[in-house]
Amino acid sequence: MLPGRFYEDIPVGDEQLTPRVTVTEGHILAYAGVSGDFSALHLDETYAAGTEFGGRIAHGLLGLTLTDGLKVQSGYFRTGIALSWSWNFRGPIRIGDTLQVRFRIADARTSKSRPQLGIVTVAVELLNQRGEIVQEGEHRLMVPRRAGATQEGGNAA
Repeated sequence: MLPGRFYEDIPVGDEQLTPRVTVTEGHILAYAGVSGDFSALHLDETYAAGTEFGGRIAHGLLGLTLTDGLKVQSGYFRTGIALSWSWNFRGPIRIGDTLQVRFRIADARTSKSRPQLGIVTVAVELLNQRGEIVQEGEHRLMVPRRAGATQEGGNAA
C-alpha cells in the first residue's frame, strides 16, 4: 500500500510541516549541473561577495525543487500529480540554511474530467531555520480518490 492520503482524507484548512533539509555545497553544485545555470552568484564567492547578497546564494528554483521534495517526503499526499505552481521568491537561501515547508490545504474539488481524482490547492511556505519565509506560493495537484468514490462525493472538508 502506498503512503499518503486519499482525496477524501484531505480536509480543507489542514496544515502540516514537512521534514527538514540543510542546504549544502553539494546541492548547489548538483543543481547547477542539472539545470545548466552556472551563474557566478551561485558558484563564485568573490563575485557574490560584491552583490547585495554579500555572498553566494542557492538557485531560486533549487528552493522550489527542495520544496517539492520535502512535500513528497512528508508522505501526506498519495501519489500526487502536479498541475501547477505559482511561486514567489522572498529572500535568499544560503549554504547552511535548514529549510522546512509549511503547507495548508486551501481548496479541494473533484476533477470534472477524471472523477477518480481530486484536485487539491495547497498554500506553501518555504521557511529557513529562523522561521523566515524565503519562498512561497500555491501548488495544485491531483490525488487519487478512494475506489468507488462518485464524482458527486466531496472530501471530508
